[in-house]
Amino acid sequence: MKLFEPNMGALQVARDVLLTPFGLDESKLLKALGSMFTHKVDYADLYFQFTKSEGWSLEEGIVKTGSFSIDQGVGVRAVSGDKTAFSYSDEISERALLDAAAATRTIARQGAGKVKVAGNMIPGGGRALYLPHDPLVSLDATAKVQLLERVERIARAKDPRVVQVMASLSGEYDVVLVARADGVLAADIRPLVRVSVTVIAEQNGRREMGSSGGGGRYSYGYFTDALLEKYASEAVATALVNLESRPAPAGPMTVVLGPGWPGVLLHEAIGHGLEGDFNRKGSSAFSGRIGERVAAKGVTVVDDGTLADRRGSLNIDDEGNPTQCTTLIEDGILKGYIQDTMNARLMKMPVTGNARRESFAHLPMPRMTNTYMLAGDKDPAEILASVKNGLYAVNFGGGQVDITNGKFVFSASEAYMIENGKVTYPVKGATLIGNGPDVLNRVSLIGNDMSLDSGVGVCGKEGQSVPVGVGQPTLRLDGVTVGGTA
Repeated sequence: MKLFEPNMGALQVARDVLLTPFGLDESKLLKALGSMFTHKVDYADLYFQFTKSEGWSLEEGIVKTGSFSIDQGVGVRAVSGDKTAFSYSDEISERALLDAAAATRTIARQGAGKVKVAGNMIPGGGRALYLPHDPLVSLDATAKVQLLERVERIARAKDPRVVQVMASLSGEYDVVLVARADGVLAADIRPLVRVSVTVIAEQNGRREMGSSGGGGRYSYGYFTDALLEKYASEAVATALVNLESRPAPAGPMTVVLGPGWPGVLLHEAIGHGLEGDFNRKGSSAFSGRIGERVAAKGVTVVDDGTLADRRGSLNIDDEGNPTQCTTLIEDGILKGYIQDTMNARLMKMPVTGNARRESFAHLPMPRMTNTYMLAGDKDPAEILASVKNGLYAVNFGGGQVDITNGKFVFSASEAYMIENGKVTYPVKGATLIGNGPDVLNRVSLIGNDMSLDSGVGVCGKEGQSVPVGVGQPTLRLDGVTVGGTA
């Protein structure tokens, strides 16, 4: 199958939504792009977007809040060397396009002007990773409320100690169109849905919380009764475990990370440090280290935007390039970085299809999609049995990282002590402290159970948020500093 075939249907929808109603066609897009090259720039693009989104929230058995929004507009960008000029408008018209294009010419004097504007538009490559659903119309309002009420009933029925349930449902329908000065015209229709559930359980005056949820690039039909049961069960189980938890000890110890969502530590502590802009500027702990050993043998990390239906996947990135599976670390050796067009050009490296932006009103930059570590060959039970005394971190809450040195702090939301190779009692207040390049070298055993998160990840960078995925197998890390409360 040729790459451009899946893009054709999306392109027609994007034309119908973003161009035709406003009297625009490809010739007018080329005119706007050409106006930016009057004073010679190196690259220019137009990013059109139409977004419908909604959110529903239930608390105390009642859907108390609901929101619905429609947003549309166009972002106009010109790049000259390492300088970028950007303007955007929430009005879509030829006049607005030309005005925004004129505003970007402030940097044009420095341009090498080696690129000429194409004479015509050619459909660009894309993938077919998800169906072009409009999730918002896949259930009526009554059914959406009933879905949340069902989650609450399931959670409350699990245990009499559950005293409060909060649930939310969100959906988004996103149509994007990218027009580039080289003539590429690419489009994508991006559905996104998510259910979240949080429960509070009480016992002898002590209250603890548990959360779960998931989603992806589906319609609301994805949320079957079985899946809602799973989310509610996980949230309740975590809250009940935490009711029995003891204060976590502190100090250096062996840590076993569970599969799936604990890959968020990999995302934060390592993934951001492998983004091209930080490495071009020399501000990452991984700058200039391609070809060097940065992790233990057996550690292979990829960023893969091509996984079907996943929250972090895209048919095209926000510069119109097809997404890819990019190997970042292979068997412990640093192989490459996550790149957008500008940083790839300046670093003389391949574009990896990782240009992402929060909306038409934001500049694209290199961002992760689905970032995960590949599986090893060890049975997870064997990994746990190998630990005399240590911490088993099953789930994580928040965390933060400084990409200049890779230092991170992560809070475990569900964790247990390991004693003589057996998982014993749950602990609360455990935090993992270290730095990304160092922790990669502390991986001693890699499980054969790699899994991805359930579809809840949101990544923030320079004030922009985008949906992402994370994943990993069970991992044993030796000599990690654990902050505790005991």
